[in-house]
Amino acid sequence: MVIFDCNGVLVDSEPLATAIVSQEFMRAGFPLTPDVVARYFTGRRPADMFTEVEIAARRKLPPNFAETVASVILRRFRKELRATRHAEYALSWLRGPKCVASSSSHERIRVSLESTGLIRFFEPNLFSAGDVRNGKPAPDLFLHAASRLQVSPGDCIVVEDSAVGVAAAVAAGMTVIGFVGGSHAGSQLDTVLRSAGARSVIPDLRALKSAIINLRGW
Repeated sequence: MVIFDCNGVLVDSEPLATAIVSQEFMRAGFPLTPDVVARYFTGRRPADMFTEVEIAARRKLPPNFAETVASVILRRFRKELRATRHAEYALSWLRGPKCVASSSSHERIRVSLESTGLIRFFEPNLFSAGDVRNGKPAPDLFLHAASRLQVSPGDCIVVEDSAVGVAAAVAAGMTVIGFVGGSHAGSQLDTVLRSAGARSVIPDLRALKSAIINLRGW
């Protein structure tokens, strides 16, 4: 089975999402720039991010802050979100079981995939970190997805673009392909993902087929 992260892999969401989150933090009096949000929270559950910000700032976020951020993201995603380049190409040839396992909520996963026309490749196999006790970098979400689809973790290949996502998949006993083709990817991301445990790294989803074939041949 191939398990895909959503944000930054299937959809080119990271720059838009981090800008929105930063904007809402600023409005609430928490000076977190998009770069800070991206550096510390890419791949993480929103709930975990909000908790860590409150702990660091030693004060609470405004009531309903999480709901406000989610609402703004969904509204903007419906209008502006685009699929990652060549995502449809990569998914069209991929046979066998596949799913999405994302730190986002079910609603955000669905909106992201519906808005970009990719949901047909995955439905109903959409899994959210909100379904498990611990978010990435814990292995819970990936183990949950494998269990639900009755696939051994050792038979799963995960496509991830964040260090915490790679670490989670490795902890789950899965093989990881790092993806560095999103518009948010910096020059060091390849090294970061390999250091976290990615077996191979691709800069373009058109290379996914050969990467999977190579890994399955090991």
